[in-house]
Amino acid sequence: MKNPIRFALTGCLLLLAAWLPSLPVWAADDRLPNILLILADDLGYGDVGCYNDQSEVPTPHLDQLARQGMRFTDAHSPSTVCTPTRYSLLTGHMAFRLNYRGVFTGAGGPCLIEAERLTLPGMLRQAGYVTACIGKWHVGMTFFDSAGQPINKNGLEAVERIDFSRPIEGGPIDRGFDYFFGTASCPTTDWLYAYIDQDRVPVPPTGLLDKAGLPKHPYSRDNRRGQIAPDFDLQRVDLVFLEKSQQFLRQHVAERPDQPFFLFHSMQAVHLPSFPAEAFQGKSGAGPHGDFIFEMDDIVGQLLQTLEELAVADNTLVIFTSDNGPEVPTTIAMRRDHQHDGARPWRGVKRDQWEGGHRVPLIARWPGKIPAGRTARQTVCLTDLLATTAAITHFQLPDNAGEDSFDMLPALTGSKDPVRPYTLHQTMSLALAIRRGDWKYLDHPGSGGNNYERDGEWGMKPFALPELAPTAPGQLYNLKQDPGETRNLYHERPERVAELKQLLQSSVEKGRSAPLDR
Repeated sequence: MKNPIRFALTGCLLLLAAWLPSLPVWAADDRLPNILLILADDLGYGDVGCYNDQSEVPTPHLDQLARQGMRFTDAHSPSTVCTPTRYSLLTGHMAFRLNYRGVFTGAGGPCLIEAERLTLPGMLRQAGYVTACIGKWHVGMTFFDSAGQPINKNGLEAVERIDFSRPIEGGPIDRGFDYFFGTASCPTTDWLYAYIDQDRVPVPPTGLLDKAGLPKHPYSRDNRRGQIAPDFDLQRVDLVFLEKSQQFLRQHVAERPDQPFFLFHSMQAVHLPSFPAEAFQGKSGAGPHGDFIFEMDDIVGQLLQTLEELAVADNTLVIFTSDNGPEVPTTIAMRRDHQHDGARPWRGVKRDQWEGGHRVPLIARWPGKIPAGRTARQTVCLTDLLATTAAITHFQLPDNAGEDSFDMLPALTGSKDPVRPYTLHQTMSLALAIRRGDWKYLDHPGSGGNNYERDGEWGMKPFALPELAPTAPGQLYNLKQDPGETRNLYHERPERVAELKQLLQSSVEKGRSAPLDR
């Protein structure tokens, strides 16, 4: 052999060339991507055009986002209501493990996220990101009274006790975010109508909300008469959040163009009451709630346009999703008035353990990394965002973090392999369910949330389905054969019930569903 060194080098290069295709697609570009996470509120699977060909509400920007990226058809919120979903999204840890029932309102707290728990923004901050949360928090925080005592209570009386000269504890800036502007709970629903900037309320409330000047229609429900600040316009809340997110993006790119950002844009839309801004009123052809969905879609478009204007779109992972299914009065009125079904094609709505309560739209775009125009059919959960971003940033999660989070990066980049062996579901009442493959077991009778015996204008009784196994203590469905969850196989397949019930109990007892050796 005339040149053994050259021969060896050639062999190494050939081996490297054979190995390179197996590398993750992002390895060729060592820049960490910016991340924009947009979370809509109470937006159903059927509210988005690219998920529902019978939708009566135009969503052109989300439809375009799906064409440019990947659309998941089997994505799930961790819970059927907002507070536990937000906790689980930010921690990768199912909220039922805290044994907390309900949601926060007004001055409710303390923060559900323990101070020592690793959060999605906290992890990304350790990885070198600047982190910002704009919009609805709703995971609890601690306000103080004039004596310096923590309040941590829901309701109007608690809000009236707040000393607004004191800083707030346990909010986003104490749980991994560098910057926060938003509200403590549901912006236009709960008892405190005021913006929080970092850990202060710069413009405190001065009196009770006057509802006389607000719109009155079937979608103006769920609007408590709480304390309101003079700068708080209930019809402009989402536009204020948009302005703040755009301001953050522009300032960050101007001042720190080489540092990646994580922006969590947590919307009010389309939670009741449906108060679209003036520019969107009458624009959808589907009433006030349709206009609100249309506004939500336009805001997504404006955020995406801002990324383009700043020349950062090509290196930004955009994720859009929702915290649970559509609200009860919204769904009833939209079906009745506009032949629009926000839960289509699934059974159930917000609070229900059936698919309509937690199967949500999930769209992701990352130019050059996520194949455009793809549909992913793997089962995923919003808890998976923690492990996924950890994989993107090469962050090793400790054993006491992301206990219910699985890495869906391979699915995002084109793999068709399953993401998770099984998925847990929960309602606000802590009713539990488990899904593995085509099989879904609900460890309770009924919806686990709404009362389907209730009649009247806003009752769900007209949407109740015949119960074919009325004595069964639980429910078993095969979603491939019965996607509408109409036939309870509890008595017909006892071996499957026992298998899934045991797996559910084991996951509860172990305190995790994700493996330790990841």
